[in-house]
Amino acid sequence: MSSPPVARTPRLPSLAPAGPSAPAPAVPPGIRLPRLLLRATATASAVLGLAQTVLAGSFLNGHYEALRAHELAAMALGGLLLAQLPVAVLVRRGGGAGGARGPWWPLGATALLLAALGAQMGTGYERAVGVHVTLGVLLVSGLLFGLVGAWRPVPVPALSPSSDTEPVVEAPAESESGSEPVAGSVAGSGTGDGGSGRLPRPTGAGADAVEVTP
Repeated sequence: MSSPPVARTPRLPSLAPAGPSAPAPAVPPGIRLPRLLLRATATASAVLGLAQTVLAGSFLNGHYEALRAHELAAMALGGLLLAQLPVAVLVRRGGGAGGARGPWWPLGATALLLAALGAQMGTGYERAVGVHVTLGVLLVSGLLFGLVGAWRPVPVPALSPSSDTEPVVEAPAESESGSEPVAGSVAGSGTGDGGSGRLPRPTGAGADAVEVTP
């Protein structure tokens, strides 16, 4: 009497445990210090620029004592922009992501603002009010542009995964029927069938109970 066919249980794939989550990247100190100095000088320069508009309006309204404060504020603004020049150089040399070169615009914008301030002070001493007011509007706009750019977030490089993280092992592909692959069923093996890749039909006792899928 032949034995009944044995049902095979499909093998479930083993999943490797997920590695620990990487910590949030932090801004390196080499990037943080020049950026903080740039933000400080840009903020102070923008505040002085806005104060200059108030002092100029007060002078035009008849408060002539505001003219002296307007002149002193222009000198203080020039000192701030001169101090911002070496800070912009530091940002350019190593203020980028991963210690790379930082943006060029702080250096170019600071030099342009210094030139505009010099022309602004010259037209003020020459009493060229029309040119002086026009340059003043452009100068304050440039200071606000530098303030917004200085406070933009710094891009940081993504941390590479550590070497001790276990690699994820992919599960072997299963057949449509969900059963394990039969040993020796690789096509073209040529074992006992002349190289045709087909399995020979079993003979002997219990042969009727074994089902072989070609």
